[in-house]
Amino acid sequence: MGGRGRSRTQRKHFRQGRENVWKRSKSDSQQEDNNENTNAEKSKTHWEPFATQNAGFDDYYKEQGIVPEEEWDTFIQFLRKPLPAAFRINSSSQFCADIRSQLENDFMHSLQAEDIDGSEVDAIRPLPWYPENLAWHSNFSRMQLRKNQTLEKFHEFLKLENEIGNITRQEAVSMVPPLFLDVRPDHFVLDMCAAPGSKTFQLLEMIHMATVPGTLPTGMVIANDADVQRCNLLIHQTKRMCTANLIVTNHEAQHFPSCHLSKNHTNASENGTAKEPLISELLFDRVLCDVPCSGDGTLRKAPDIWRKWTVGMGNGVHCLQVQIAMRDSTASRGQNLTIMKTGCKNAESMVALESTKSHRLCFATTLPCVALLKVGGRMVYSTCSMNPVENEAVVAEILRRCEGSIELLDVSTELPQLVRRPGLKKWKVRDKGMWLASYKDVPQYRRSGILRSMFPCGKSSVGPSDNDQNPSGEMHDNGDNEISKSGSQLTEETVAPTDAVEEEVSTFPLEHCMRIVPHDQNTGAFFIAVFKKLSNLPAIQNNTNGLRGQSNSSNDDTAERLKSEVKENTNGMDIDLADAKDQQLPEETPDTDLIIDNEVDEDLALDAEPSKISVEIKAPGDTETASKTVRGKRKLQMQGKWKGVDPVVFFRDETVVGGIKSFYGIEESFPFSGNLITRNPDTNHVKRIYYISKSVKDVLQLNVLAGQRLKITSIGLKMFERQTSKEGTSSPCMFRISSEGLPLILPHISKQILCAYPVDFKHLLQYKSIKFADFVNAEFGEKAQKLGLGCCVVVLNKDSQILLDPTQVDASTIAIGCWRGRTNVSVMVTALDCQELLERLLARMDIENVVSKNKTPNVQDDNGKVVSDIAEDEETEAIAPPSVG
Repeated sequence: MGGRGRSRTQRKHFRQGRENVWKRSKSDSQQEDNNENTNAEKSKTHWEPFATQNAGFDDYYKEQGIVPEEEWDTFIQFLRKPLPAAFRINSSSQFCADIRSQLENDFMHSLQAEDIDGSEVDAIRPLPWYPENLAWHSNFSRMQLRKNQTLEKFHEFLKLENEIGNITRQEAVSMVPPLFLDVRPDHFVLDMCAAPGSKTFQLLEMIHMATVPGTLPTGMVIANDADVQRCNLLIHQTKRMCTANLIVTNHEAQHFPSCHLSKNHTNASENGTAKEPLISELLFDRVLCDVPCSGDGTLRKAPDIWRKWTVGMGNGVHCLQVQIAMRDSTASRGQNLTIMKTGCKNAESMVALESTKSHRLCFATTLPCVALLKVGGRMVYSTCSMNPVENEAVVAEILRRCEGSIELLDVSTELPQLVRRPGLKKWKVRDKGMWLASYKDVPQYRRSGILRSMFPCGKSSVGPSDNDQNPSGEMHDNGDNEISKSGSQLTEETVAPTDAVEEEVSTFPLEHCMRIVPHDQNTGAFFIAVFKKLSNLPAIQNNTNGLRGQSNSSNDDTAERLKSEVKENTNGMDIDLADAKDQQLPEETPDTDLIIDNEVDEDLALDAEPSKISVEIKAPGDTETASKTVRGKRKLQMQGKWKGVDPVVFFRDETVVGGIKSFYGIEESFPFSGNLITRNPDTNHVKRIYYISKSVKDVLQLNVLAGQRLKITSIGLKMFERQTSKEGTSSPCMFRISSEGLPLILPHISKQILCAYPVDFKHLLQYKSIKFADFVNAEFGEKAQKLGLGCCVVVLNKDSQILLDPTQVDASTIAIGCWRGRTNVSVMVTALDCQELLERLLARMDIENVVSKNKTPNVQDDNGKVVSDIAEDEETEAIAPPSVG
């Protein structure tokens, strides 16, 4: 069949269908089931937990001395227990005090928990080392919270408050690194590997701390991640913060672009041909470098790591980390190609390959972070790994390469109630079943994979003996495949004698690092190091010899050529050189199997695609940003050189902007017109208008003048949305105030604003839409009727006094966005927000008692009954729903 002159063979050519060997008839399956052993059947139907042991893991960390020998059993016992849930209260939430009071006075007394031995322990308690009781630890695991019926109320509380943004569910040790950054409201902060965003949220809280309502801090945060889908999760997390001081970018950390003005632009500015922005180079006061790692510190919440763990997950590609950290992009990319050709011969080597990439990224991310740090700034390096090759070895190499331009800070006096262990001064490297105490122990044929910098005394990762060790440029495996030079198989028990060689001890003050271990405070494991930049970095040297996979002659020539082009700048690194590489080389596909962050919220769903919510500034006269049509569907947007990312343009339509200002009575003192941006250059079809802070505006202007280096996926605070309904198009202003932007703009508007008594405010939250005549307070209905058709703001009159106009706004003011229709007022808030706000109001005050007291005027309704009498009636009978218009 299918011969010459015939059509392609199809299923209809067969008289009988081919047997599906994977499908069994019911009779066969029943007969087979009856013959099976009952015990075997039960064992197959029941879920079996992951094995929580690994002999290689035990041997490795016992030898490294992570914990004293007498603590080992306790250490392993805690690693095998599920990780308790933890969460943090958003300090910038207006209900922060209410939530903390509810936890302290309600849940702490109503919940009970038992320890392993059956003894009763506190179900929830504040973390003693976190300021102001804003972080809480639960003795219930996530599984217990979801499955235990007695915890249903507490679980629903966590889910609701997390979705609203009042709390953030986050692993306890993950909260530690931002605390050591010492962030202030005027700081520019970079979160280099930010997804899923809980640390970014924490940094934003610090930026907004003590901010007066209606104002913005002078600092800002740039949150970056290499993976587009993880950027979605990052955006979902941070949008709950409702901030105008955030930019989300999508770059590989080791290739994060520099943003600075060229000398030509500076000269042109001096001649008056261009306006100089307030900043000429994007540098940061604080940098959080929470890098990808092997992740064995997360064993308590990711028990599948037990069976995956190998020695190669820690020391796989230390050499590539150094190359990428020095921005030797060409060599490092060639090395990756060599790995793909030679290192994937079996399943074990594939796992080793992935772990190798993770270790490469660890160091590759760090030096660019140091380069982007201002002199006097602070950087925190952290991993969720316990391995000294990923931790202390990387810290030592950073100090070595920076040659005194940065120092490792001693922060042992900060957060005194946080139990931590000092960093190690000595450790060993395990490779192919051998323990290596010094670089001198490394066989010649393995020196392409094991570097000096992986050892405590690696004064230099380059040595004369290393130059000719791997002339072919091919990379060996990372040590998981126990193959000797002669090709014989080495067993895991094969151990090289290290007695004859004295163990190396680092000369750097690595004891200033800190390692958090699980059994100290019932947490996960974590490693943290805090740096301070003392001066500009030294000039980059082409120290690529001795690294795994030697570069070929053409790469060496290229490196020499690039080196000759290095010029000193204020940052100590050649930014122009990095820029050129970013333009010539496409970004690599990120490694999705790495442990990129130690806290992933399982309850979070991905947000919309970044292209649907992202914005970027469009350079004047840039013809390349024109949209292109893809197969007749949605136009392919262009963000400078970045394809598929929506552009950002300053929104300067004076007619629309003027109409918004006039309709809402926005004060002239509020920086408004120059701070509006949108994602759509066609102002006739703009659906959303975003507001950005002055600091973000300065960065965007610099980004335009620098050639749109930043690939921006999300930016700014959604302030206005176009109302597309029939009634909306007939309004004098088609743009309504969004719920996210209301707290910022509320103190600056004088029109379209109403004050409601608690009873009417409550009714609006309950019934969503009420006719003018059906409000309990007739005066409120009359005032609502006099408003212009369109969006309005209803503010809770908390003092129950005469309705004020305009209202005084402070941190405790509660307001919601509404729509004044032709006959009614309708709430324009999500059902979830209405539910949370209603519950919070009932918890804060007894509405009926407040109204029934003689604090309110005797306002009569249409039937002559005073408001206070109606409120009293509510205590004895249910309220009939008002008419819905």
